[in-house]
Amino acid sequence: MQGGDQEKIRSQGAPGSPALGLGPGGAGPPSRVKYRHPTAGWGAAKEVGEILAGSREVVELPRALLTMNHENGGFDCPGCAWPDARDGLKLDVCENGIKHIAWEMTHKRADRAFFAAHTVSELATWSDYALEEAGRLTEPMVYDEASDKYVPISWEKAFQLVGQTLRGLDDPDLAAFYTSGRLSNEGSFLYQLWVREFGTNNLPDCSNMCHEASGKALTPSLGTPKGTVDLDDWDMADAIILLGNNAASNAPRMLTALAKAYRRGAALVHVNPLVEGAARRTIVPHDFLAMGLNKSTPTGTMDVQVRIGGDMALLRGVAKAVLERAETEPRAIDRDFLDRHTSGFDDYAALVRGTSWAELERVSGVREARIREVADVYLRSDRTIIAWCLGITQHDHAVDTIREIANVLLLRGNLGTEGAGACPVRGHSNVQGNRTCGINHRAPEFLCDRMDEIYDFTSPREPGLDVVHTVKAMHEGKVKVFVSLAGNFALACPDTAYTFEALRRCDLTVHVSTKLNRSDIVHGRKSLILPALTRSEQDRRADGEVQGLTVEDSMSMVHLSRGMKRPASPHLRSEIAILAGMARATLPGSTTPYESYAEDYDRIRDVMARCLEGFEDFNRRVRQPMGFRLRQAARERVFETPSGKAEFNTADLGDVTPGEGRLMLSTVRSHDQWNTTIYSDEDRYRGVRNLRTLVFMNPADMADRGLKEFDLIDLTSFAKDGSERSVYGYRAVAYDIPRGCATGYMPELNVLCPIDDYSRQSDQPLMKQITVEIVPSGTRTPAKERKRASAAT
Repeated sequence: MQGGDQEKIRSQGAPGSPALGLGPGGAGPPSRVKYRHPTAGWGAAKEVGEILAGSREVVELPRALLTMNHENGGFDCPGCAWPDARDGLKLDVCENGIKHIAWEMTHKRADRAFFAAHTVSELATWSDYALEEAGRLTEPMVYDEASDKYVPISWEKAFQLVGQTLRGLDDPDLAAFYTSGRLSNEGSFLYQLWVREFGTNNLPDCSNMCHEASGKALTPSLGTPKGTVDLDDWDMADAIILLGNNAASNAPRMLTALAKAYRRGAALVHVNPLVEGAARRTIVPHDFLAMGLNKSTPTGTMDVQVRIGGDMALLRGVAKAVLERAETEPRAIDRDFLDRHTSGFDDYAALVRGTSWAELERVSGVREARIREVADVYLRSDRTIIAWCLGITQHDHAVDTIREIANVLLLRGNLGTEGAGACPVRGHSNVQGNRTCGINHRAPEFLCDRMDEIYDFTSPREPGLDVVHTVKAMHEGKVKVFVSLAGNFALACPDTAYTFEALRRCDLTVHVSTKLNRSDIVHGRKSLILPALTRSEQDRRADGEVQGLTVEDSMSMVHLSRGMKRPASPHLRSEIAILAGMARATLPGSTTPYESYAEDYDRIRDVMARCLEGFEDFNRRVRQPMGFRLRQAARERVFETPSGKAEFNTADLGDVTPGEGRLMLSTVRSHDQWNTTIYSDEDRYRGVRNLRTLVFMNPADMADRGLKEFDLIDLTSFAKDGSERSVYGYRAVAYDIPRGCATGYMPELNVLCPIDDYSRQSDQPLMKQITVEIVPSGTRTPAKERKRASAAT
């Protein structure tokens, strides 16, 4: 049986039997007990202790914990993009970052002996946990169709295969080049340089699935695609409003900032359909006194449980309450700021005043009185930060919602002042740096102009393909070569079955990886696995010096990262060296000095200083303690919009009600998971053990369907084009979530997200806005049978 069919059985399930998740499985029966302890603290310490005890790296792993995220000679955590501490903190790490480093430092190896022992068809039956648990990749491998195995190939022959295949295409646009957020700034610049010299802008990246909407919204509103705050602002804000964010699992170091904010009296408002761990209490592990006394600190002062997708209506309700207050208290809005720095206020104010409270309640799922309480918090605050994550961006109307965030901030002048501003919380460690340094399917005009001056080619200007349209193009035969720089494209994308088939239709797929994952198993007719160094490993020049690479965090700080550990294999190459090798094999006559760049990364930084805004004098500035912050014009109340002012947006509210008898489903990570990497089947802060194929439901919605805790259920999603997708044998779990809403884990439930259900505002897949029907397992007639019965009738 082919891998795709096996994977479909595992993640999609089959009618009448429990579905298998993508984690390890087999640890025992599923259970759920409400987690009543603080986040982080001793729960995290216990988890870290077990990781250390189970690791053979008894020296290197503890040493890594004292090196990770250090400003002088340390390496950047390959996990989230939360900024490093500015006060010299020596344990600026978190539980999930430690898991990630332990994952990198495993003693296990997926070497040539491993691949000789397993066919790809066999590996396709393994769980995704088991694939990654096989260990670090050690040398380049190529798929051999005759044996159905990956076999060793030299680096030179691997590069030749890439180069010959790309040069043999009739059009450069028949290839697409993907990257995830682990690629360095230097690697990002080199990647886009190669791709644009080759002649295409097909540069899909993980931003297309996570924060594309943030850039699309902030640019017309504030003249910048990035957030406007830094970590110091978090230490000065009077109020922090967090929307669609689960910091305790996805950016745990944020808990330190939240605890500090609470202790100095800041209001902390969490807006989310689920009350997540970060909204309760924490014990910061590096606070030894608090750990010793087991003394926790609240990390939230108010929880607002919106309907899935109801955030825009909530925000507009806040604006309505503020404008009503301004009728009797003019100081409720910052009239001077509005007059000097904004455009469109009067039209926006008229729109807000004309929106009824009944409509705001209906769409948001929040009572008027509660919305007014949020507005009161905002009105009492002189300096407010509004932060958001994927719970906001992965929706149909996400761009309008984020522009509404900007609208609310503008009302009281919370832009361009200390302790206030807009803060998208990026996920992967250098996803923001990727985009800054040119990974963008829409070619930045200034970057193309400067490269054209320096290099002997003309950059293509036509927009390329993003993630969704790359998958569609592969499926239609319009993209024949797919190169992936890190990540797990096959599992991260929507509409799993469709994505798998699209990848299999390629002539060549190339994955630059550190471990085996599903994208290596779901491959094109020809396939290469190219193993790379990790962030924690030493990347030595020919003269022995350890090279440093840079990353940009979620708040625009750029800093050096230097690996500290000997590589897992002598045959590994850096991502820069791999890119340079593929570039030269593709463009043998190019005058671009790819080999020279690979020899010394300072040379890449020198040219980046000439091409990229804010990178002037790059090599000197990045060697300063803590690096440097890229200039943010909007932070200085310079709004680089066509009008030269911050722009109010007057969009209609989107209707996010799912319809009679249906629920709105969002997909999330578990606590013991990083993107598509699954460490276990547990979700500590949600109280779940030994289960990933679940759906959190409101108890009343369960009762309406005759469901009890852990009953087997089937889910069917309904696409905008009328098509249906189903999963079988999941389990219903009662949870505190608004009626009409449901939540389950990605990547298992990605199969339900249709490829054509993406936001026309941002092109992001609607991973958190999936209309579903949930029924007891085995009670729903599949769509094909219903159609046959209807035709017979």
